[in-house]
Amino acid sequence: MSLPPYPAGRDLLKGKRVLVTAAAGTGIGFATAKRCVEEGAEVIISDRHERRLLQSAEALGVESVVCDVTDEDQVQAMFAAAGDLDVLVNNAGLGGHARLVEMTDAQWSKVLDVTLTGTMRCMRAALKRMGPLGRGSIVNNASVLGWRAQEGQGHYAAAKAGVMALTRCAAIEAAEVGVRINAVAPSLAMHPFLSKVTPPGLLEELCAKEAFGRAAEPWEIANIIVFLASDLSSYMTGEILSASSQRA
Repeated sequence: MSLPPYPAGRDLLKGKRVLVTAAAGTGIGFATAKRCVEEGAEVIISDRHERRLLQSAEALGVESVVCDVTDEDQVQAMFAAAGDLDVLVNNAGLGGHARLVEMTDAQWSKVLDVTLTGTMRCMRAALKRMGPLGRGSIVNNASVLGWRAQEGQGHYAAAKAGVMALTRCAAIEAAEVGVRINAVAPSLAMHPFLSKVTPPGLLEELCAKEAFGRAAEPWEIANIIVFLASDLSSYMTGEILSASSQRA
C-alpha cells in the first residue's frame, strides 16, 4: 500500500516552545522535531550522541543540548538550558533482544534506566517547571509491547508498560496544575537504526502482520505526537494512543 502524502503545516504549535529528547538521527524523535518546526513551534532537541545531535540541529535549524537521560545532573542541565517549556516529548528509549533465561542484570537495568527511569526523570523536571506556569503538555513514547507479548522483549516490554502506568498516574497529579500527560504507543516505525537491534527476518515478519502490510513512517507517529502536544487534544490526559494498524 502506498504512503499517504506528507502533511502540510497548520500552525498547530505556533508560539509554543517544545523540547524533544533522543532527537538525533532518523527515527521518531527527529521526525517529531521536524513536524513541530513545521507546525510553528520553537524547538529544542536533545540526545546523548553529540555529533549526530549537532548534525540534526543544523538540518532542522533548531537549538540543541547534549543529555544522557540516565544522568540526573545532565537532565537538570538540559531543562535549565531549555527554559520555560510548553511541550516535552519524551522519546528516549533503549531496546534490544534477550530471552529472559539468558538476560543479565546489566541488560535489564540498562533498558529500564533509559526507557522508564529516564522518562520519569524528564517528566519530574518538566512538571517542576510547567506546574508554576499552570500549563503544559507532556507526550511520552510508549510501545504496543506494553500490551503485547513478544519473545526476547521482556525488559523492553516491561519498561514500556511502566511508561504507560507512569503516564496515567502522573497525569492525575499534573491535572491539578493544568498540565496534560499522554503517550503514544507505536507498533512498528521503520528507520535505518532499527535493523541494528533486531534479529534477522523479524522486521519483515512484523511488517507482514500489519494491516497495511508495512511499518509506519516515523513522521506518521510524529503526527500523533503533534496532536497530543497541541491544543486540539485539550481534554485528553492520562491516555495511551495506539499508533498501530493492528489491534493493540
